[in-house]
Amino acid sequence: MTNIFISGGAGYLGSVLVPALLKRNHGIDRVTVLDHFAHNQNSLAACARYRNFEAVNGDARDMSIVAPLVAKADVVIPLAAIVGAPACKRDQSAAISTNRHAVANLCGLLSPEQRVIFPNTNSGYGIGGEDLCTEESPLRPLTLYGQTKAEAEQIVMDRENSIAFRLATVFGPSPRMRLDLLVNEFVWRAVNDKSITIFEGHFRRNFVHVSDVARAFCHAISEFGRMKGNIYNVGRTDANMTKLELCAKIKEYVSDFVYLEAPIGNDEDKRDYIVSNAKMEATGWAPIETIDDGIKELLVLYPMLRNSIYANV
Repeated sequence: MTNIFISGGAGYLGSVLVPALLKRNHGIDRVTVLDHFAHNQNSLAACARYRNFEAVNGDARDMSIVAPLVAKADVVIPLAAIVGAPACKRDQSAAISTNRHAVANLCGLLSPEQRVIFPNTNSGYGIGGEDLCTEESPLRPLTLYGQTKAEAEQIVMDRENSIAFRLATVFGPSPRMRLDLLVNEFVWRAVNDKSITIFEGHFRRNFVHVSDVARAFCHAISEFGRMKGNIYNVGRTDANMTKLELCAKIKEYVSDFVYLEAPIGNDEDKRDYIVSNAKMEATGWAPIETIDDGIKELLVLYPMLRNSIYANV
């Protein structure tokens, strides 16, 4: 049986991953989540019915809270982070202490036998040009967010018993929804504003549905023995899209959506890259949900959202 500890487990990804682990229940004895619930979310409320679930209210940077929780864990998934360039820019001290230092301190508590699955971001590829970014491509983070996550990845991978995922830009509904992710934001704008102005629309990103990311973590737990010691890009290889291509796709579902590319001006986020996910797919995992699936799900969800709490900034 396996005990799993997840820091930041009530966030956007964790709120999809934790129920998936509990429903799966193949050899999972207990799932413990540590989160400070800073956004006043009750995103894990439905998990209360599982007897093998525990939620602890606390800060992932506080090792006096973390230590007794990880001592009982077989698998550790450190999701706790200040996520996204704007949020990290707003509070740089919190970004460094949460994204890097807390991960380093956590690793210092672990025995060699304990397994770690770490979520990085593929935004660290920065400006990749026309070359396909693989796990061997150099990381050139353009933001404090990318930098702290890359540093934490190195700390985790210095352990022999670890896996790192470089996640594509995630999209899709979650109980702890975020509207500041590109697909989620653009669909929100299409529904509510009916228009958007794009800066540098040729910039490309790779995308992946949040449920497919949760499936990647479940897959890694099952296949840890043959996957350990490696870094994997996790995204849809057929979802390397420019911002203008994404807008065109959304317009297929929101016919009165108008998008324009500004002739002047810059996007502060200069990321532009194409990513290969072949290494992860070779392990037996493959994404199921498409961009189209996510857009249709968001169009069902958004009439239910009527406030501005669903963002990290």
